[in-house]
Amino acid sequence: MDDGTSADETVRDRGVEQARRRDDKDQLREFAARFETPDDLYLDGNSLGPISDSAEQRLDEAVEQWREFGIKGWSSAEPPWFWYGERLGEQLAPLLGASPEECVATGTTTTNIHTLIGTFLDKLDDRTGILVNELDFPTDHYAIRAQLRQRGLDPDENLHLVESRDGRTIETEDVVAAMDEHEVGIVFMPSVLYRSGQLFDIETITREAHERDIYAGFDLAHSVGVVSHQLATHDVDFAVWCSYKYLNGGPGAVGGLYVNERHFGTTPALAGWWGHEKETQFDMDLEFTPAESAGAWQISAVPLFSSAPLLGALELHHEAGIDAIREKSVDLTSYLISLVDEELSAYGCEVGTPRDPDRRGGHVAIEHPDAYRISQALRDRGAVVDFRQPDVIRVCPSPLYVGFEEVWEFSQLTADIIEDDIYQSYDADPSGVT
Repeated sequence: MDDGTSADETVRDRGVEQARRRDDKDQLREFAARFETPDDLYLDGNSLGPISDSAEQRLDEAVEQWREFGIKGWSSAEPPWFWYGERLGEQLAPLLGASPEECVATGTTTTNIHTLIGTFLDKLDDRTGILVNELDFPTDHYAIRAQLRQRGLDPDENLHLVESRDGRTIETEDVVAAMDEHEVGIVFMPSVLYRSGQLFDIETITREAHERDIYAGFDLAHSVGVVSHQLATHDVDFAVWCSYKYLNGGPGAVGGLYVNERHFGTTPALAGWWGHEKETQFDMDLEFTPAESAGAWQISAVPLFSSAPLLGALELHHEAGIDAIREKSVDLTSYLISLVDEELSAYGCEVGTPRDPDRRGGHVAIEHPDAYRISQALRDRGAVVDFRQPDVIRVCPSPLYVGFEEVWEFSQLTADIIEDDIYQSYDADPSGVT
């Protein structure tokens, strides 16, 4: 009997029911209630994660401890402000597969690139070349070129780029080949490409670099908190990351760095009082003695109110477990890719992210000639994504607060926006923050 339900409505009902069944089996589904998102579909955690109840609580506690202790907070607060960066490092270490001493929360991604690239450049004898890739996030290149110039080295001669074969990804074998082609002393790669979401083979790149007496460093900005790392096991020399994406530490959150323990005792290129050996820091010796830990690469005191939310956010990560987070992330991105294939490919959308889950991070790049206009239409309708040149919509189903039904709703909304030409009313020229 005809009940007035169209075939399209039946298909949509079946789709949402399937998504809800997957949500019912999700072991992490309860975590979403502990986050506050400003929109119905917050799919931009690869740019900025939302606030959680524990992050807000830790920030409130920091303010109250300032009120209660004043200057005594450096030793009497919990954790003591004097050791705050190291305490955060202890909490970050399990996510990175590192010892607590090898991790510290400090600075920002860019300042940490400056200090670590500078440090390892100073350790080189004659091979001053640095290997990067042409799909990197720009700040990595800005910082590296600046460090080369400060040492009287021409960046155009000493900064070598691995080229992409397809404009989306970088092949591991091409990275290795470039190590042989150029005289390099440092390889510095991202763990995940910011545009396409490709996950790099850190283990292989590090092993191949060390076989050639090359230092291996990584920018983990787009993987920490959503991909399980084994930095110590893979013998990575150094790494940097930010804390406001998958770690949900808040806008401008303190960054972090990792230094392999075999490099402890090295004088940082950008030394500061806060990186001095803690036990004698207040002796005020004018000769710098580096801390026997990654803490030596701290330049200044940790910014407390940009660090406290991270402490709370990390509590949720440990409660959930990084392996469970990664497993759900892979399931969500696989589901999203299948929806692009089944629902959105007919509207000109294409997946620009590797389909092999072992080769992708936590977001999916959806390519479309009108990606910018579509992304703006999505935002105006409560689906927060972002746009990257030239034609990429980045969609991030972050595992702690996004479920399968939200991913399904995103696909349906995107289809409606394109099918009904809603995006056509938007300016095609990207400007400002995208």
